[in-house]
Amino acid sequence: MSHNNLSPKVSIDGNAIRRIREANKLTQLYVAKVVGVTTDTVSRWENNRYPSIRRDNALLLAEALEADLDDILLNGNGETDSIFNWSSKRKLYSVLAVFLIFLLAGLATYLYFMQRNPASYDFSVSRVLPSFAVPDGTLPVRIRLNTTGKMNGMILRERFPRGWKLNQSSPPPSSLDNVDGVVRWIIKPDSQPPVISYLLNVPSDLEGNERFGFSGEVIINPRGNGVTYAIEGDRQVRRGPYHWADNNGDSVIDDGETLAASNSIDEMANLHLSWETIEKIWDAGRYRWDAERKQFVPVEK
Repeated sequence: MSHNNLSPKVSIDGNAIRRIREANKLTQLYVAKVVGVTTDTVSRWENNRYPSIRRDNALLLAEALEADLDDILLNGNGETDSIFNWSSKRKLYSVLAVFLIFLLAGLATYLYFMQRNPASYDFSVSRVLPSFAVPDGTLPVRIRLNTTGKMNGMILRERFPRGWKLNQSSPPPSSLDNVDGVVRWIIKPDSQPPVISYLLNVPSDLEGNERFGFSGEVIINPRGNGVTYAIEGDRQVRRGPYHWADNNGDSVIDDGETLAASNSIDEMANLHLSWETIEKIWDAGRYRWDAERKQFVPVEK
């Protein structure tokens, strides 16, 4: 067959190329060197990543494969090239059109969001609670704030169990309802603390193994539009005669729990938490809750 009338590009059959090369026990590296291309190009030809190639490369490829040019052309000739190109172009134009639509939609969404919230920011908030609350005792609570970016301030609203009383807070609350158990803080942009902490007086009439829930949210104001985030992290404590540093409730504050308690006290430095009690319990090995004296008593092992 004469190939003088072939167009500058021809459509190749990648499956046929791979089959012939493997049948002749030829490597992609050998074929690449004969044609004067890289092995990656040969691999793309075989995987139909380059369905159309220059005629002179096709002739060299056929020579490297020790095959006739017709054997590696799509449908055995090069005349499908224009049809294939037209089909490929139509597919390409369709893909580009869909991509452009999504791009414009995404750009419009981005511009709309930036108009409402010109400053970008990241925000997260989580609560840290002890595992147990001892009746007639004290429960420390921490709320950690993690913010990057600029915003006009925030309001943090926290709900604790009804009947429990908040007696200390850092920073001081902006409003407090100790009847229904609701406390709020208004945080200014230039005075945001990394941690909001508070102490609760636990009532004495807790019974059984009941669990008590906490909930809350933060309303931030990046640029005049409020966005609400639920406070994640710990949400419940259980009734039990255990120190707040005793995470597993085994009446022992071990080395790991002692180290964690030390970090917690540092984080809540403005609250009146006793390190001395923890140290004595740690040295003694065990402890018990003295309900009459309302304190934890070290017990030697």
